[in-house]
Amino acid sequence: MAAHVQTRPRGVLATVTANAHFLVAAAVVMLVILMIVPIPPALLDVLLSFNIGTALLILLITMYTENALNFSVFPTLLLVITLYRLSLNITGTRLILLHGYAGRVIETFGNFVVGGNYAVGVVIFAILIVIQFVVITNGATRVAEVAARFTLDAMPGKQLAIDADLNAGLITEGEARQRRKDVQRHADFYGAMDGASKFVRGDAIAAIIIVFVNIMGGFFIGIFQQHMDIVQALQRFTLLTVGEGIVTQIPALLISTATGIIVTRAASEGSFGDELIGQITQRAQPLLIGAVLLILMALLGLPPVPMLLIGGLFFVAYRAVRQRKPGTAVPGGASAAGGTLPAGQGVAAAPKPAESVVPLLSLDPMELEIGFGLIPLVDVEQGGDLLERITAIRRHAARELGIVVPPIRVRDNLQLKPSSYAVKLYGLEIARGEVMIGRLLAMNPGTASEPVEGIATVEPAFNLPALWIVESNRGAAEMAGYTVIDPTSVVATHLTEIIKGHAADLLGRQETSALLDNVKQHYPVVVEELVPPLLSVGEVQRVLQNLLRERIPIRNLLLILEALADGARQSKDIDYLGERVRAALARHICAEYAEEGLLSVITVDPRLESLLSEAVRRGEDAYAVLDPSTIARIYTSLTEQIQAANAAGIHPIVLCSPSVRLALKRLTERAAPQLVVLSYSEIVPGLRVESIGQISLEAQAATGAR
Repeated sequence: MAAHVQTRPRGVLATVTANAHFLVAAAVVMLVILMIVPIPPALLDVLLSFNIGTALLILLITMYTENALNFSVFPTLLLVITLYRLSLNITGTRLILLHGYAGRVIETFGNFVVGGNYAVGVVIFAILIVIQFVVITNGATRVAEVAARFTLDAMPGKQLAIDADLNAGLITEGEARQRRKDVQRHADFYGAMDGASKFVRGDAIAAIIIVFVNIMGGFFIGIFQQHMDIVQALQRFTLLTVGEGIVTQIPALLISTATGIIVTRAASEGSFGDELIGQITQRAQPLLIGAVLLILMALLGLPPVPMLLIGGLFFVAYRAVRQRKPGTAVPGGASAAGGTLPAGQGVAAAPKPAESVVPLLSLDPMELEIGFGLIPLVDVEQGGDLLERITAIRRHAARELGIVVPPIRVRDNLQLKPSSYAVKLYGLEIARGEVMIGRLLAMNPGTASEPVEGIATVEPAFNLPALWIVESNRGAAEMAGYTVIDPTSVVATHLTEIIKGHAADLLGRQETSALLDNVKQHYPVVVEELVPPLLSVGEVQRVLQNLLRERIPIRNLLLILEALADGARQSKDIDYLGERVRAALARHICAEYAEEGLLSVITVDPRLESLLSEAVRRGEDAYAVLDPSTIARIYTSLTEQIQAANAAGIHPIVLCSPSVRLALKRLTERAAPQLVVLSYSEIVPGLRVESIGQISLEAQAATGAR
């Protein structure tokens, strides 16, 4: 029996929660019907009691709300409660004017609250209206208006601060997304409160008009229809009207107070009660001074009993605060201060907690260190937008490469030259550059018609000759054929190329697992078939890293995982799986390098391919075992072909058979790390292939003989 009693409330609550949308919609519709359909006085008593209880509940909820967003439904609720209260006004007015009776609640308020005196009731009602309309509602409306205005004005700064924390690595992507959502919700809440507070203001005005109309209407109905004398009609209808007005305006006053509380708790971190007691009792001296002043007032002739009683309470509170140990936490306030311990009692110094060195072990995946002369690039107040550009770079890497670049921490380094910057990967410097604030970088793509005055330098991302020119020479440089960019773009472009070149190093097991989880949300069968039955996360990571090292995007991860699932049933060799995936990505690879359906390539002599095939050793990594002279001849032939392709304005691409593609790539990556090596299996049907040269050992031998 006891178990049944305990589980039943939970079942009722679950039922109400599950059907909340229907119940609320039905209740709002009933409010409109309530204005039209007459109801008995007994039901009106229930509805008025519910109005009072709801107002008290809302007031208490706002006092215990630590964050305005925890009660974000308040603006809409305020509108519904106002409509509900107006419906009760109309219903009560109908009963008063028709029957001269509107239930026990209104009659009790008319007799008990104002003592049955309609003149006193009018005065009390007028005072309630003044308090609500002039004091609370007016103040709450003004606070809501100012809060909405300042919240909207502060949104851009808050968004930039979130982006700065994200780029500095202080918060994660999820935390940044939640902070942006909270900023937007704060703006929406205070904007809604600015409008919703007008409902309360209008409700106060409506109450005055309704009471005046009811008194006048009841007076005439009582005299001309019910044949009462003037005094009796005035007594009866005025008393009921004032009672009805008070019984609806007291909940309105509570709701107005709740409105003021929730819009004035902008800097709160706890409930209103905790903060009130905690902050009042932070210091003991004000309590002692208040107690002394009240006792002096009692001695000077004011009523001694209440003055001494309140003064004694203040003194007791003073003693309690003073005896509290310094440093004791106060709910809602700072640590206690201002008191002293009784004589003879010492306080032992709190032992300093041991400093944790664990955070010192972590390394940021990527760091951008800048000299102090480059601080304007990241200072928003000075117009710097480098932090925004870094965020855009991370988004671009996700779109183009298919990886999530970890947050890039930006910090100043006094050991660098003022105009220098350095990029670090897991604590090791991998690149360095130099920019000049106040100047522009002009690069000559080879088509410049005439020289431009400037300081000679080298563009850091592509090592191209360039000039630092003054802003006034920008037009002349562009007319001469130079490509002109600002210092922020120089750093951003360099950082983008570094990310492309080191994307494989940024893809760890944790990042790979996150990518798999993202695919699993939409294609769970593909991931569950592959990981872990066929391959581990680490093996998938190594395949993806090999693709990224050759700048093959992994954005189409679904196709990659399907190719891995097919290939892993035959072999778990990472090189074999990588080549299978490349063949599956043939269309993407050709789209990357082909121009207008034409792919210009450097082929490999069949006899050289045969030599490489025989020299390949399969193991952890496929590589070709050749003598140094043969390798030198391959490098010489390859260099000539690359130079010829560059002279013709063609990006060098080597095309060979699938069996030697990986070995040839690893053989040549030291001499030409950016060289693209494709296999015949990666060429899609319909693509036109043009040979612009051939790597051949015999040609080199003949050239040497001549």
